[in-house]
Amino acid sequence: MPAVLPFDGCDLRYADSGGEGTPVVFTHGAGADHVMFDAQAEHLRARGYRVIVWDMRGHGLSQPAGGPFTAERALADLHALIEHLALDRPVLVGQSLGGNLGQALVQRNRRLARALIVIDSAWNTGPLSWSERMLLKTAAPMLLALPAKHLPKLMADASAVTPAARVDARRAFSQMSKKDFVQVWKAAVELVVPDPGYRTPVPLCLIRGRHDRTGNIASAMPRWARAEGVEEVVIPDAGHICPQDNPQAVNVAIETFLHTLSRQEQR
Repeated sequence: MPAVLPFDGCDLRYADSGGEGTPVVFTHGAGADHVMFDAQAEHLRARGYRVIVWDMRGHGLSQPAGGPFTAERALADLHALIEHLALDRPVLVGQSLGGNLGQALVQRNRRLARALIVIDSAWNTGPLSWSERMLLKTAAPMLLALPAKHLPKLMADASAVTPAARVDARRAFSQMSKKDFVQVWKAAVELVVPDPGYRTPVPLCLIRGRHDRTGNIASAMPRWARAEGVEEVVIPDAGHICPQDNPQAVNVAIETFLHTLSRQEQR
């Protein structure tokens, strides 16, 4: 991650493959970092896409955070990165919190992106049942109650199903204190604001690990796909961090969507 964007008190670290291909910006989930998308970045770079990966403030190499992590700060960071690199309507790819940020950014300004790929993420504007609202309210206190030394392993085991993905998830989660992780979780919850009549104004791809048991993703993403009139891509042998659990299948899903998008734009 050789490049740095100083912004709002934090040195945001990113890597840009450059080139004239369609720009694709990857945003990782809470507690993770850019390593999550190593396989996807390599795959798309080899096929001529301009690939950008970055670490959100307080994550990975973008430390210290320069202040409390909030949803507004994270959105401003992503917007600043797009402007800094003068990206012309990139495809936004986000896993978990990264997917929440992509949804929110497109909802605020549809002209910032040509398409949105959401991976194992909550549906920002989807309707919530009473039990789902309670789950959102109680998650942060439950996280705070966990012993800090056990949190990286617990989160890694809950996020991944393959040994290699669990090892790397534990590495990533270990870079963040429990206090900071809970603050990031609270920021993610801020982005979930039900608006059942809203529909994504750009082409949308939804990807989910078959064994993702995080929050209500397994039940809500199929409903989201039906509401948007798109086909949900379910990745076998994968959990919440399916880009690492089953990178080949995720690569195929992303590339297939990008090919379809290219054909639509050429019409």
